[in-house]
Amino acid sequence: MDWRDTGILLSTKKHGETSLILDVFTPGHGRHAGVLRGGTSRKLAPHLQPGAQLDLAWRARLEDHIGSYTAEPQRSRAAAALGDRVALAGLNAVTALLAFCLPEREPHPALYIRSEAVLDLLDRPDLWPLAYLQWEVALLDEMGFGLDLNCCAVTGATDGLAFVSPKTGRAVTAIAAGDWADRLLPLPPILLGQGEAEDTDILDALATTGFFMEKRLAPDLRDRPLPAARSALVTRLKARATG
Repeated sequence: MDWRDTGILLSTKKHGETSLILDVFTPGHGRHAGVLRGGTSRKLAPHLQPGAQLDLAWRARLEDHIGSYTAEPQRSRAAAALGDRVALAGLNAVTALLAFCLPEREPHPALYIRSEAVLDLLDRPDLWPLAYLQWEVALLDEMGFGLDLNCCAVTGATDGLAFVSPKTGRAVTAIAAGDWADRLLPLPPILLGQGEAEDTDILDALATTGFFMEKRLAPDLRDRPLPAARSALVTRLKARATG
């Protein structure tokens, strides 16, 4: 059994004296692990940081074996992130959430394209926070917890959308919400593709998407908390917004 693909490195774990187990997200084979022999060497180790783009070849005697990788670095994203604490937190959040959410060996090509795109924007602090928010919305959708913000769940109206139902993820207008407004989640304009993409706007939207990640997605997938990397990103964005 063998294949070749490109992939985003999500994490590494030491295996024996000189090898690493790579956890990689690929477009054609999904999240896939394998042993990289010699991965701790001076030649390879500096290139094996989360977010790195790798050219991979995987081989195993049987399909359900962990198998072994050969890997050639294509590009590193660490350099773009190391100079900016918020960007580094963003890189860590993307790779940690992918490792947390994705089942093994199940392709998600559309999400892969989005993930590669948002990581390639890490050196653009004016663009990537909005791209990250859009990526998080896409991740929820891919995992079966997508938000339906096209029209009001009660009236069908497309104007005046102001809230999101915490049960259904559907939009609700201020008029339709009525006395139930305090039980609903806010719907920031940025989630509708409106308004400015300032850090404060992004944070408001991440509070709403975060609810569905923490209260719906995480319990359904692993029944344990989301990776701390996501809350670390929110903390960094808050510090930048108030600084």
